[in-house]
Amino acid sequence: MKRTLFSLPLLFAALAFGQEYKLGSKVGDFTINDLDGKPVRYSSLKGDTTVIVFIATKCPVSNGYNERMKALYNDYASKGVKFVFINANSSEPASEVAEHAKSHGFPFPVYKDPGNVVADRFGAQVTPEVYVMDKSGTMQYHGYIDDSLNPSKIQKRELRKALDALLSGQNVQTAETKAFGCTIKRQKKVS
Repeated sequence: MKRTLFSLPLLFAALAFGQEYKLGSKVGDFTINDLDGKPVRYSSLKGDTTVIVFIATKCPVSNGYNERMKALYNDYASKGVKFVFINANSSEPASEVAEHAKSHGFPFPVYKDPGNVVADRFGAQVTPEVYVMDKSGTMQYHGYIDDSLNPSKIQKRELRKALDALLSGQNVQTAETKAFGCTIKRQKKVS
């Protein structure tokens, strides 16, 4: 019963935000902006394995993962994995996102999702929240980077396991975990 109560809010949130991309479904093309405001198509960023990570500048949980996100990028980009880091928070302007990325030494670009359109299509709720697509564009993993904000208490590194499985041509064993962090600050939609 408790699981049912927990899933209902997520279901309602997904319906309210118009979630289109789900685990096991293909992820179509979409547009995000670089930090200069220029539109960028997802199709120009994706690869045989693509990781989309929703992040934030002010969220202590997202910031607690900054070093791990850099390590993931450094470990897997050289293996051909493409990463797309997206800030969908309406309360964090592109200039703040650019300064945050620079001050934390991110080796990867960060993009903005104006009006949280892309976050809505994925049903992203928190930062950090991760989605992994295979070469066919099918979502194979959704959830957390690992299971603890405190690096000394990590027991499960499901994102790394998912990437290792896809890179070796195997199925992802744990396809979904519960992402945790700060809620995405959405732009209010006009009815």
